[in-house]
Amino acid sequence: MSPLGRSGVEVTPLGFGAAALGNLYTPVTDEQARAAVRAAWECGIRYFDTAPHYGLGLSERRLGAALREYDRSRYTVSTKVGRRLVPADGTGDDLADGFAVPATHRRVRDFTADGIRRTLEASLDRLGLDRVDVVYLHDPDDHVEQALREGYPALERLRAEGVVGAIGVGMNQAGTLTRFVRDTDVDVVLCAGRYTLLDGSAATGLLPEALRRGVSVVVGGAFNSGLLADPTPRSTYDYVPAPRELLDRALRIKEVTERHGTTLRAAALAFASAHPAVVSVLAGARSEAEIRDCAQQFATPVPDACWRELRDTGLLPPAGAGTRVAPHTGVRAAGELP
Repeated sequence: MSPLGRSGVEVTPLGFGAAALGNLYTPVTDEQARAAVRAAWECGIRYFDTAPHYGLGLSERRLGAALREYDRSRYTVSTKVGRRLVPADGTGDDLADGFAVPATHRRVRDFTADGIRRTLEASLDRLGLDRVDVVYLHDPDDHVEQALREGYPALERLRAEGVVGAIGVGMNQAGTLTRFVRDTDVDVVLCAGRYTLLDGSAATGLLPEALRRGVSVVVGGAFNSGLLADPTPRSTYDYVPAPRELLDRALRIKEVTERHGTTLRAAALAFASAHPAVVSVLAGARSEAEIRDCAQQFATPVPDACWRELRDTGLLPPAGAGTRVAPHTGVRAAGELP
């Protein structure tokens, strides 16, 4: 377990990203969701991340229900604020936002102090918890000034009151996260998709700045939404069809890893976890098999010769100063009981 900044909240090196439990793209049954969380627990994962955005609250409800069988003091939960769910009168589904659920609510971007508290209260109700450990401002891309002026101070007050243990910001881009690291007292930032085998953009600004300031980084999207898990012409990159040039690059990386007796998935997870500022990598999974595979790949060493070939052939993005490319310990291989 590693602490988030100076907060005292701890996370495991591999975390469970629960977006898929909200029926991301395709439906997941309640039992499949419960089995995925149970498998994550058996693999040693104790950090679980969710958000109201994921399935209009379905992910939070399912995650909370699955975690009820475990001792609350033994796991860490994070959720997000900034998208407030408001009941909707319309019919249809939420597939336009990526989730196969009925459109019972609509999302309202709200980074006001009141909106932050109301959103967190609703999340606690869905999770069935009296507290969450970490709260992130969720994708304030078009609302940065309001998030800095109103949303962040509201999180600071919640942390000071002991309502939450750690506060941060989660985004799909590194530039604004770097601004929050420099201009606020966040404990952690969640950087999705910008520190991967295909995109090392977080290495030049965000990661060194976080390291200097003692801010922890959680990496999401290590597979860039699928392309680095299983590169095929049908794969997605950042939730849209993968461009041909990125597919070709992913396939070339896969060839190198397999030539050295490992896998593309293992290399993707090892790369994302290797920077000293990174304390956890979130693995998104919709099934028991997927999360067990992620845990197995995370624990699989990637030979030094593989990294050397990837660097020599120009296939490895910048990793940042101080990076050591080696797997973390602390996550059990698939099937190994705690």
